[in-house]
Amino acid sequence: MPASAPITQDVVTIPRVLPEGKINLVGLTREAMRAALIEAGTPEKQAKMRVGQIWQWLYQWGVRDFGAMTNLAKGYRAELAEKFAIELPEIVTKQVSNDGTRKYLVRIAGGHEVETVYIPEEDRGTLCVSSQVGCTLTCSFCHTGTQKLVRNLTAAEIIGQVMLVRDDLGEWPVPGAPKDETRLLSNIVLMGMGEPLYNFENVRDAMKIAMDAEGIQLSRRRITLSTSGVVPEIARTADEIGCQLAVSFHATTDETRDKLVPINKRWNIDALMSALKAYPKASNSERITFEYVMLKDVNDTDEDARRLVQLIEDYGIPAKINLIPFNEWPGAPYQRSSNNRIRAFADIVYKAGYASPIRTPRGEDIMAACGQLKSATERARKSKRQIEAEAGL
Repeated sequence: MPASAPITQDVVTIPRVLPEGKINLVGLTREAMRAALIEAGTPEKQAKMRVGQIWQWLYQWGVRDFGAMTNLAKGYRAELAEKFAIELPEIVTKQVSNDGTRKYLVRIAGGHEVETVYIPEEDRGTLCVSSQVGCTLTCSFCHTGTQKLVRNLTAAEIIGQVMLVRDDLGEWPVPGAPKDETRLLSNIVLMGMGEPLYNFENVRDAMKIAMDAEGIQLSRRRITLSTSGVVPEIARTADEIGCQLAVSFHATTDETRDKLVPINKRWNIDALMSALKAYPKASNSERITFEYVMLKDVNDTDEDARRLVQLIEDYGIPAKINLIPFNEWPGAPYQRSSNNRIRAFADIVYKAGYASPIRTPRGEDIMAACGQLKSATERARKSKRQIEAEAGL
């Protein structure tokens, strides 16, 4: 398969036209918004300017009412309200962890639900965004992977998660007020439900909105896309998004990775490492982040650590290794490596010259930690027998 070939799946993305015939402006690229405005009667010579004005109201100020867009003529605002809508997903529930982590259950069109997690830290606030309802990858250690893939999220539903959380944090600036450089939501990680590179176009368009200098204004260095290894889309990510890249690696041999991350059977470690080698240069990223979940007696030996270092050195990849203590969930087939084992693994990686931070589990008490996300209603729909079977009761 050529490197530029798009990856497709038998899933659909819902159209942006709403039931009442209005078009949702949220999630449209600037080019698509311009075309939609012209189609609706905006004079072509004015369209670029109108896009700039509407864009600023939507993404810089967080305004959802055309009537409040005061630098547009009153009649034009009425025309916009007649033909367009500003629609976001809906927060169904919000849980707040003992450590301050917030987990949102977000309802999207069709009644489907995804989870979004906000993690506050001293120097940043990171939002973990979902890109699909469920996931197709069936990684054996991941709770999300036990929920079947339903569909891709639209660009509006992806950037909508960012907008909803900015609402909840009260972070939209007020027009005319002094600029506040403090950002509560300063980073986005595409590490929620789903494989972002199986929904490439919608993820790309949503992240371009997040990075736009006249809107939410997040630097590409503050956006990290995590993939399990959809090799043909990695080069596209460098060319068309240019954000930071993380890879769910988790094993140092094809035999083990085939079991943990089944996509490895399609694109093995050699194919993945070859694609990663070209990424930092192409996207001007500094380092690739290797995510490595620590599983007791599976992938946590000193030999695994040395093999991981050797792989990175053999392919010449500037790298950082995030070690993730396994976050257990009901019925999980694995256990977390001991703290001593994780520290010993980290020490080998660190002494080889690579940053090897051990991720502090966040939001475990509300099932918001890495690998634990799974729609609450999807769980609730299951029979008691199914739940007991999953938990091995």
